[in-house]
Amino acid sequence: MSGQPNTRLADLFGLAGWSKGELARLVNRQAAAMGHLQLATDTSRVRRWIDMGEIPRDPVPRVLAALFTERLGRVVTIEDLGLVRHGRAGKRQGDGIEEHPDGVPWPPERTAAVLTEFTGMDLMLNRRGLVGAGAALAAGSTLSSAMHDWLHTDPALKADAPILDDPLHTGPVGFDRFEAAPIGSQEVDELERSVEVFRAWDAARGGGLQRKAVVGQLNEVGGMLTYRHPSHLQRRLWGVAANLAVLAGWMSHDVGLEPTAQKYFVIAAHAAREGGDRPRAGEALSRAARQMVHLGRPDDALDLMKLAQSGAGDRLQPRTKAMFHTIEAWAQASMGKGQAMRRTLGMAEDLFVSDRDDGEPLDWMQTFRDEDLYGMQALAYRTLADFDPGAAVHAQHYAEKALALRIDGRERSKIFDHLSMASACFIADDPEQADRYARLALMSMGSNSSRRTWDRLRQMYRLTAEYAGYPKIHELREEIRLALPNPRSTGDGSAPA
Repeated sequence: MSGQPNTRLADLFGLAGWSKGELARLVNRQAAAMGHLQLATDTSRVRRWIDMGEIPRDPVPRVLAALFTERLGRVVTIEDLGLVRHGRAGKRQGDGIEEHPDGVPWPPERTAAVLTEFTGMDLMLNRRGLVGAGAALAAGSTLSSAMHDWLHTDPALKADAPILDDPLHTGPVGFDRFEAAPIGSQEVDELERSVEVFRAWDAARGGGLQRKAVVGQLNEVGGMLTYRHPSHLQRRLWGVAANLAVLAGWMSHDVGLEPTAQKYFVIAAHAAREGGDRPRAGEALSRAARQMVHLGRPDDALDLMKLAQSGAGDRLQPRTKAMFHTIEAWAQASMGKGQAMRRTLGMAEDLFVSDRDDGEPLDWMQTFRDEDLYGMQALAYRTLADFDPGAAVHAQHYAEKALALRIDGRERSKIFDHLSMASACFIADDPEQADRYARLALMSMGSNSSRRTWDRLRQMYRLTAEYAGYPKIHELREEIRLALPNPRSTGDGSAPA
């Protein structure tokens, strides 16, 4: 017992709206449903958890996480409740124990547990039809500060699965448990192939339709990681976990579950680092940076990109560095920093070209091709055009180059390119061309589950107001207005731009 209030638990308790007695009764009822019939909690004990910082014994933290998850309609973990014992909290080498927001970073032996617990809670929300996302996003500077020292050290692989008397690590790993058992290289091969299938589906149709399947697969991999496999298999499993967590985060971002997405990106960074793949950890954080730019927080994105680039180490391929620079450039464009944006895009181009003869790219970089570089350049210039209309012509140039190469079924990227082109045409005073590209985007959006495309359509819709007197544009505005879903709030409480 710390003697200090547990502010995380107190804040969530306030949001839930329970009385202390009501929470005690719910804990007893939920524990009994989970098979813990002997548990007996009362009002005074709940008061000690909140006001005195007492951390209850297992299974109470897991029971509370399940109760708060269901009540608030978003994933709430033991870390979110502040119920991790100090001896298991994140540590810095030579610096003792240090508390960090959201329990970031956590020690290696907790990564599989956090992964499995979080995905289990996410699946529970899916089963019960709860899709809320009321948590606040952590600031980029907060995550960068918490994770900097941790990401810059190389973990020992032996920390992935602690050696216990029992070869199975059967500690509490979440509401949905997985019976750990050994697997072989053939099973890992199949898991790696499943990642490719999920990636292709996401790129073609958006994140909404397969998100639950990806989260379920990740939950099982987390369970597998609680068994101590030979080091080469354990490393590959961590790679699968990192890839699936990135995909789960990207799909969550795609459907507007922003705090959930951010948590998956952080989990992915942890998993990649535990497997010794620092470049992959950096790429996971770059996804969180892209999320921040989309939500109108480019300063947070730049903080995350600094960490992604420095934490990725010296094994970054030029193509990966190029991709990182395009995200940084988009953030700079969102702040109206045209000169910095152009300089950063120039570095991205040079790096991308230098990578052409370096052999096959990493599996998680195979989707960053010429058309993706052009698409990000178009997006950066289109974003800058809000501050400098002269940038619109460059956005048109790169969007046209990207669209000429979009032939592989990645429909969501094509929609974004059409919207970049349409917006740039409006800004460049070419409503005829803008109408054409806007309609091409609109035609494809009905069969795509990506809410991000609708967010970007709303941005373009605002540009049509100046041309509302044109018959074609008036008609386009009506079609867009009828097609747009109801406005939704994002994870930080504001509507997307």
